[in-house]
Amino acid sequence: MNSSPLIDQLIEAFRCLPGVGPKSAQRMTLHLLERNRVGGQKLSESLMRALDNVGNCAQCRTLTEETICRICASPSRNQKICCVVESPADVFAIEQSGTFRGIYFVLMGHLSPIDGIGPEQLGIVQLLDKVKQGGIEEVILACNSTVEGDATAYYIADQLLALGIVVSRIAHGVPVGGELEFVDGGTLSHAFTGRKVMQHS
Repeated sequence: MNSSPLIDQLIEAFRCLPGVGPKSAQRMTLHLLERNRVGGQKLSESLMRALDNVGNCAQCRTLTEETICRICASPSRNQKICCVVESPADVFAIEQSGTFRGIYFVLMGHLSPIDGIGPEQLGIVQLLDKVKQGGIEEVILACNSTVEGDATAYYIADQLLALGIVVSRIAHGVPVGGELEFVDGGTLSHAFTGRKVMQHS
């Protein structure tokens, strides 16, 4: 531990970030204090503004400071195709691939009864209501290719197929156990192009 409680607190604060251990947190802290206090100030202000103002889109649940996010509000997006993903990071990954021009629905997780995460926590009722309102012709399930992601996708597919719309799942190139945010744009492009229509089991 350092002789400065404030430095110790800042190091500990950085450790809340994924993949940041004690050494990385110490390097970040010392870099800001030694070489880039202006950057640290900007980081602090931006973080506070984001924490105070960023919430969830009323339509797709992604992170935004607006009531309706820019993707949902865009007249250039195809409102007839909805892509269901697990997290806002997945939206970023798909948008960067430039493949998909529809709208999204963000679950903010996956089904995990052991952790108390059921359909209600994922907003699945909200998704079904959105589809029942009409206008959506196809739902693409782009849940991660993990055991939990597969279970979530099949649960949602069963609910949606009963409503008589096309339900598909992204396919080619996404490795089993892989997460969308770490898949490159070309692979994601092939995954969307090669999506498979899902049917009742």
